[in-house]
Amino acid sequence: QVQLVESGGGLVQTGGSLRLSCAASGRTFSMYEMGWFRQAPGKEREFVAFISWSSSITDYADSVKGRFTTSRDNAKNTVYLQMNSLKPEDTAVYYCARRLGTRKTEPSAYGYWGQGTQVTVSS
Repeated sequence: QVQLVESGGGLVQTGGSLRLSCAASGRTFSMYEMGWFRQAPGKEREFVAFISWSSSITDYADSVKGRFTTSRDNAKNTVYLQMNSLKPEDTAVYYCARRLGTRKTEPSAYGYWGQGTQVTVSS
């Protein structure tokens, strides 16, 4: 059983920064490939970022490329999402999840979701 707990969300002004954390249980976290997704009210859950188990591969949605960076610390069983230059359209609940399937940008390829953390960017 894998448990994921996100934290670090909050209210920030346009142009500000936040750092989200996702703490995972499990002794094999270093082998997990992890993704970040977000869901705004009335919209479908969408891919934000991906990081491989070794951090050698990362991928980002075009909408966040150059502004968001994902990283991980396997010794702490934690994955991070550094969000800079935030925009009102980044407002959403952000989730981390463990990848189980093949399509790393599809929510259906992930299992073991966290409860989410709210990010609100004011204009």
